[in-house]
Amino acid sequence: MSSFFTAIDSDLSTDRLALRRWNPVEITAVLDGTRLPNWAEDFPAEGDRVIVSLFGDHPAWLGEYGHRQIIERDSGLAVGSIGLFWPPTDGAVEIGYGVVASRRGRGYAAEATRALTEFAFTASGVDSVYANVDLSNPASIRVLEKAGFHLTQREQNTAQYRAAPTAQH
Repeated sequence: MSSFFTAIDSDLSTDRLALRRWNPVEITAVLDGTRLPNWAEDFPAEGDRVIVSLFGDHPAWLGEYGHRQIIERDSGLAVGSIGLFWPPTDGAVEIGYGVVASRRGRGYAAEATRALTEFAFTASGVDSVYANVDLSNPASIRVLEKAGFHLTQREQNTAQYRAAPTAQH
């Protein structure tokens, strides 16, 4: 296991963040539009609501290698979400992430992406993690580059970035 993150009861932890699996109360709150006290004032964002609405159709997204909330350890507040679109296909699994506007610019997205990517490589049969990004979103491109992803494909409006396991995996 990498020294960048620690796994505790299937939650992942970095120096500043906890990546916690969604629980039924949190899922219901997002679906019902109810606010929970342990959420940043602008959480959940639209992307979080879209992903949560798809959990019923994709139960594997809630498994050990699935989607998680990004928790700011200092405040204990949910500030975003991140997830692997499980299961992998031909050894590759897609990752997606988002951090609410009030917490952007702190490096949280790259830190969470790096940790979940390293965790993905602990799963049998995963040999790459990739993300598709709009070229009109340079902040997301920087997140991927800071997390160790490399450009592998570029089309008119989108690019694909990919990470492979390090020698320690």
